[in-house]
Amino acid sequence: MVFFLLLSIILMTLDHRQNHLEKLRAALSVVVYPLQLIVDLPRTPIKWVSETVTPRSELEEELKKLQTQQLLLRAQLHKMVSLEAENRRLRQLSQAAQRLSDDMIIAEIMSVDLDPFSRKVIINKGSNHDAFNGQAILDADGVLGQILHAGLFNSEVMLITDPSHAVPVQVNRNGLRALAVGTGSSEEMNIPYIPNNADIQTGDLLITSGLGGKFPSGYPVARITSIEIDQNEPYARVTAKPAAQMDRSREILMVKPAAKIKQHEAVIGESKQP
Repeated sequence: MVFFLLLSIILMTLDHRQNHLEKLRAALSVVVYPLQLIVDLPRTPIKWVSETVTPRSELEEELKKLQTQQLLLRAQLHKMVSLEAENRRLRQLSQAAQRLSDDMIIAEIMSVDLDPFSRKVIINKGSNHDAFNGQAILDADGVLGQILHAGLFNSEVMLITDPSHAVPVQVNRNGLRALAVGTGSSEEMNIPYIPNNADIQTGDLLITSGLGGKFPSGYPVARITSIEIDQNEPYARVTAKPAAQMDRSREILMVKPAAKIKQHEAVIGESKQP
């Protein structure tokens, strides 16, 4: 290769002086070019690798940063989903309260009784928020239960699905009166003592009848899911699904019936008199 380079230099000198070896110089440059590429070849990949390949340590550090960022973004996304669901529930409660004539107080379920034979929860409102024993509790979809014991700052609520709880109801379609009794399951209630020839159908909505004075009338309680008639028995076996979200409700409504409101206002008015 050195020979070709020297020859090229000599020819360039002669050409510079005499300017008649142009064609020969062009031919030699074509021959020399591949040799120049071969000489530079070992350095080219090394230079390319050094410029384009990132060190492993930097890649690992960048990966850790991206993983941390992804974790934070996922946590923020879950929080946003939770807040969106909470806002939706609160809007539903607000809309439900606006549709009802009775005064409402929004409360929140704090804890759930773990006793498998009962269905009770604790809410964060007590007598200092005008809670009282027997007060009806609703969610955005229907009757949830009633206050069993009102403490000063919180209250114990028995759900309508508790086996020892019964709600006087009536069929919304025709006014047929009945009882909705808890079974311990959040998905099923029994409707006992329904005669075989009673006018009741699958899909009928059961609402509070107002009898007994515990629940104001007109609130959704459950919807009939099955009717089994045995001719050897006087009563049909009727089951219903609660209208309220028994295992999913977090925010609830405390119902203050009109009679209770008037009584409360009367007590306040008497206390203000000299």
